[in-house]
Amino acid sequence: MFKKFLKNLSDKPEFMRRAMNFYAPLRGAGIHVHHISANFEEVEVHMPLTRRNKNIMSTQFGGSLYAMADPFYMLILMKRLGSRYHVWDQEANIRFVAPGNALVKGVYQVDDQTLEEIKAKAATGEKVLHTFETDITHADGSVVAHVTKVLYIRLKKQYRPNPN
Repeated sequence: MFKKFLKNLSDKPEFMRRAMNFYAPLRGAGIHVHHISANFEEVEVHMPLTRRNKNIMSTQFGGSLYAMADPFYMLILMKRLGSRYHVWDQEANIRFVAPGNALVKGVYQVDDQTLEEIKAKAATGEKVLHTFETDITHADGSVVAHVTKVLYIRLKKQYRPNPN
Protein backbone atom coordinates (compact mmCIF):
# COMPACT_ATOMS: atom_id res chain seq x y z
CA MET A 1 0.00 0.00 0.00
CA PHE A 2 2.79 2.44 0.93
CA LYS A 3 4.68 1.59 -2.27
CA LYS A 4 1.58 2.43 -4.32
CA PHE A 5 1.20 5.68 -2.36
CA LEU A 6 4.82 6.64 -3.18
CA LYS A 7 4.32 5.68 -6.82
CA ASN A 8 1.29 7.96 -7.05
CA LEU A 9 3.23 10.80 -5.44
CA SER A 10 6.19 10.32 -7.79
CA ASP A 11 3.85 10.87 -10.73
CA LYS A 12 3.30 14.43 -9.50
CA PRO A 13 5.93 16.84 -10.89
CA GLU A 14 5.92 19.09 -7.81
CA PHE A 15 6.53 16.13 -5.49
CA MET A 16 9.32 14.89 -7.77
CA ARG A 17 10.89 18.37 -7.89
CA ARG A 18 10.93 18.62 -4.10
CA ALA A 19 12.26 15.07 -3.71
CA MET A 20 15.07 15.73 -6.20
CA ASN A 21 16.05 18.83 -4.21
CA PHE A 22 16.69 16.57 -1.20
CA TYR A 23 18.72 14.05 -3.23
CA ALA A 24 22.17 14.18 -1.60
CA PRO A 25 24.37 14.33 -4.73
CA LEU A 26 22.41 17.31 -6.05
CA ARG A 27 21.88 19.04 -2.74
CA GLY A 28 25.54 18.67 -1.77
CA ALA A 29 26.61 20.56 -4.89
CA GLY A 30 24.02 23.29 -4.38
CA ILE A 31 21.99 22.12 -7.38
CA HIS A 32 18.33 23.11 -7.30
CA VAL A 33 15.60 21.62 -9.50
CA HIS A 34 13.77 24.82 -10.34
CA HIS A 35 10.88 23.45 -12.42
CA ILE A 36 9.43 20.20 -13.79
CA SER A 37 6.66 20.61 -16.35
CA ALA A 38 3.25 19.04 -15.75
CA ASN A 39 3.86 16.22 -18.26
CA PHE A 40 7.54 15.71 -17.30
CA GLU A 41 8.57 16.99 -20.75
CA GLU A 42 11.00 19.55 -19.36
CA VAL A 43 13.18 19.97 -16.29
CA GLU A 44 14.99 23.20 -15.44
CA VAL A 45 17.90 23.06 -13.00
CA HIS A 46 19.85 25.94 -11.42
CA MET A 47 23.15 26.05 -9.58
CA PRO A 48 24.47 29.22 -7.97
CA LEU A 49 28.21 29.60 -7.44
CA THR A 50 28.79 28.79 -3.76
CA ARG A 51 31.61 27.54 -1.56
CA ARG A 52 30.17 24.01 -2.03
CA ASN A 53 30.79 23.97 -5.80
CA LYS A 54 33.64 26.44 -6.29
CA ASN A 55 36.95 25.12 -7.61
CA ILE A 56 40.47 26.44 -7.02
CA MET A 57 39.92 29.07 -9.75
CA SER A 58 36.76 30.33 -7.96
CA THR A 59 34.50 29.10 -10.77
CA GLN A 60 31.97 26.25 -10.98
CA PHE A 61 33.55 22.85 -10.28
CA GLY A 62 33.33 20.67 -13.41
CA GLY A 63 31.91 17.71 -11.50
CA SER A 64 29.08 19.86 -10.19
CA LEU A 65 28.34 21.11 -13.70
CA TYR A 66 28.09 17.51 -14.87
CA ALA A 67 25.99 16.51 -11.83
CA MET A 68 23.41 19.10 -12.81
CA ALA A 69 22.96 17.26 -16.12
CA ASP A 70 23.43 13.65 -15.08
CA PRO A 71 20.02 12.25 -14.05
CA PHE A 72 17.52 14.38 -15.89
CA TYR A 73 17.15 12.87 -19.37
CA MET A 74 16.82 9.44 -17.78
CA LEU A 75 14.23 10.76 -15.32
CA ILE A 76 12.23 12.41 -18.11
CA LEU A 77 12.22 9.26 -20.25
CA MET A 78 11.31 7.00 -17.33
CA LYS A 79 8.35 9.21 -16.50
CA ARG A 80 7.19 9.78 -20.08
CA LEU A 81 7.67 6.22 -21.37
CA GLY A 82 6.28 4.48 -18.30
CA SER A 83 7.09 1.18 -16.68
CA ARG A 84 7.12 -0.89 -19.90
CA TYR A 85 10.64 0.30 -20.77
CA HIS A 86 14.17 -0.05 -19.44
CA VAL A 87 15.96 3.31 -19.50
CA TRP A 88 19.67 3.53 -18.71
CA ASP A 89 22.47 6.02 -19.20
CA GLN A 90 24.83 4.55 -21.77
CA GLU A 91 27.35 7.32 -22.34
CA ALA A 92 28.01 10.92 -21.36
CA ASN A 93 30.30 13.74 -22.40
CA ILE A 94 30.73 17.27 -21.14
CA ARG A 95 32.72 19.92 -22.99
CA PHE A 96 33.62 22.97 -20.93
CA VAL A 97 33.25 26.14 -22.99
CA ALA A 98 33.70 28.99 -20.49
CA PRO A 99 34.15 29.38 -16.74
CA GLY A 100 30.96 29.27 -14.71
CA ASN A 101 31.36 32.33 -12.53
CA ALA A 102 27.75 32.92 -11.42
CA LEU A 103 24.42 31.10 -11.37
CA VAL A 104 24.21 28.51 -14.15
CA LYS A 105 21.13 26.85 -15.64
CA GLY A 106 20.40 23.63 -17.51
CA VAL A 107 17.17 22.86 -19.34
CA TYR A 108 16.52 19.22 -20.26
CA GLN A 109 13.65 18.48 -22.61
CA VAL A 110 12.19 15.51 -24.47
CA ASP A 111 9.43 16.73 -26.76
CA ASP A 112 6.50 14.64 -28.00
CA GLN A 113 8.04 14.10 -31.45
CA THR A 114 11.28 12.71 -29.98
CA LEU A 115 9.30 10.53 -27.58
CA GLU A 116 7.24 9.06 -30.45
CA GLU A 117 10.41 8.39 -32.49
CA ILE A 118 11.94 6.50 -29.56
CA LYS A 119 8.75 4.47 -29.03
CA ALA A 120 8.59 3.59 -32.74
CA LYS A 121 12.20 2.40 -32.78
CA ALA A 122 11.76 0.44 -29.52
CA ALA A 123 8.55 -1.25 -30.74
CA THR A 124 10.60 -3.99 -32.43
CA GLY A 125 11.97 -5.05 -29.05
CA GLU A 126 15.51 -4.06 -29.98
CA LYS A 127 17.57 -1.59 -27.98
CA VAL A 128 17.50 2.07 -28.93
CA LEU A 129 20.43 4.39 -28.28
CA HIS A 130 19.28 7.98 -28.40
CA THR A 131 21.56 11.00 -28.09
CA PHE A 132 20.46 14.14 -26.27
CA GLU A 133 22.40 17.40 -26.24
CA THR A 134 22.00 20.54 -24.19
CA ASP A 135 23.96 23.53 -22.98
CA ILE A 136 24.51 24.68 -19.44
CA THR A 137 24.38 28.47 -19.54
CA HIS A 138 24.68 31.61 -17.45
CA ALA A 139 21.51 33.64 -16.90
CA ASP A 140 22.42 35.79 -19.94
CA GLY A 141 22.42 32.68 -22.16
CA SER A 142 26.21 32.46 -22.58
CA VAL A 143 27.34 28.83 -22.76
CA VAL A 144 29.38 27.39 -19.90
CA ALA A 145 29.34 23.71 -20.94
CA HIS A 146 27.88 21.49 -23.65
CA VAL A 147 26.52 18.13 -22.46
CA THR A 148 25.86 15.06 -24.59
CA LYS A 149 24.05 12.05 -23.11
CA VAL A 150 23.36 8.74 -24.83
CA LEU A 151 20.50 6.76 -23.32
CA TYR A 152 19.67 3.08 -23.77
CA ILE A 153 15.94 2.42 -24.15
CA ARG A 154 14.33 -0.99 -24.61
CA LEU A 155 10.96 -2.57 -24.01
CA LYS A 156 11.04 -4.88 -21.01
CA LYS A 157 11.11 -8.54 -21.99
CA GLN A 158 7.42 -9.19 -21.24
CA TYR A 159 6.38 -6.37 -23.59
CA ARG A 160 8.60 -7.25 -26.56
CA PRO A 161 6.97 -8.73 -29.67
CA ASN A 162 7.15 -12.52 -29.85
CA PRO A 163 9.61 -13.74 -32.48
CA ASN A 164 7.98 -15.86 -35.20
